[in-house]
Amino acid sequence: MLLMLPVATDTGAGASLVDALFTSTSATCLTGLIVTDTPVYWSGFGQGVILALIQIGGLGIMTMASLVGLLLANRIGLKARLNTAAEVRASGLGDVRSVVIGVVRVSLLFEAVIAAALTARFALGYDQTPLRALWLGVFHSISAFNNAGFALYSDNMIGFAEDPWICLPLMIAVIAGGLGFPVLFEIGRRVRKNRSSYDSRRWSLHTRLTIVMTAILLAAGFGSVLALEWFGTLQHHGLGSKLLIAAFQGVMPRTAGFNSVDYAQMDDATLLITDVLMFIGGGSGGTAGGIKVTTFAVLLVVIIAEVRGEKSVTVFDRRIDPRLQRQALTVAAIGIALVVVPTVLLLAGTTFDLNALLFEVTSAFATVGLSTGITAALPHWGQLLLIVLMYLGRIGPITLVSALAARQRSRRYELPTERPFIG
Repeated sequence: MLLMLPVATDTGAGASLVDALFTSTSATCLTGLIVTDTPVYWSGFGQGVILALIQIGGLGIMTMASLVGLLLANRIGLKARLNTAAEVRASGLGDVRSVVIGVVRVSLLFEAVIAAALTARFALGYDQTPLRALWLGVFHSISAFNNAGFALYSDNMIGFAEDPWICLPLMIAVIAGGLGFPVLFEIGRRVRKNRSSYDSRRWSLHTRLTIVMTAILLAAGFGSVLALEWFGTLQHHGLGSKLLIAAFQGVMPRTAGFNSVDYAQMDDATLLITDVLMFIGGGSGGTAGGIKVTTFAVLLVVIIAEVRGEKSVTVFDRRIDPRLQRQALTVAAIGIALVVVPTVLLLAGTTFDLNALLFEVTSAFATVGLSTGITAALPHWGQLLLIVLMYLGRIGPITLVSALAARQRSRRYELPTERPFIG
């Protein structure tokens, strides 16, 4: 409704219902897909609304509601505590209050530090006025830490592809936001207690899985972009710039959505690898989307255990509960269905090719925001389909896992065992 007001657009005409709904969904779900040129189409008021939606989406709807409850009544109701605990992965109801405050503090700290670095660079390196530099720094900092990918430049970050003073702060913010608040909190506690946060044996299994898988996926993204695009989109850049761009684009499939090269010009193999990286996403309990790296890690160790013929699934000297294995499989299978079905529908109803549509749908489900540039050209029904997909991608895995974890059925008997053929 706010984005449909005349004051929200630069022309004063007001946005259409579909454009406003798509933009607000993309911002709140931290996706970054756009059907209008953000710096040109939206006024300062409209950009402010988008930024507010990104911040609310990054903190989490229930976290935001609990924060309002704390500010107004200095308490959180039982139902809100239950929902917030599920959203931010709190270990118990007693620590929900401290976790909510911690989420806000961590978010504002990272955003302030990155905003300061970006503001200084925009002011000193690009001759922006202090106020304009501050706005650019704050907007892109919040967009980066919350893995939203909205930018105030028509070509996103392509104009800064060779500038490490812009790209590196954005990458740091994206990685930090993508790790998830539980991991950031645990590392923070280790540091405050003057204990080595680098001793992985002292980390929880969730933190170890998140950090190890994130490092592996970042390296895979960097290596694939560098190798496949060396004579493609990177061919006109020097060695240092090639390394920076490859690193930047290796980080962004963590569900951030910034791009420093044109994805429409990328090789099909690069797009397919990026599809996989986007689908996996980032860490749980944070601003990232996808099925989450821990879900992928659990499925990976299940496969390894089965190939080895082991009776139990173990990783880092810990055994994975069979119920958790089924939850991971369920989330991944539903995620695949949410990507395949919309892709087929769009493929049948539009003239775009499979690579572009699969990339677009995966980006929407995983709330990434990367695109080959076809979003605005999709028919309205296709854009509405992406709206639903962004919504499901943002809340679906969280809601699904919470429901699976809470639903337990006990049976007083067991049925006879029979083995169907597998494979």
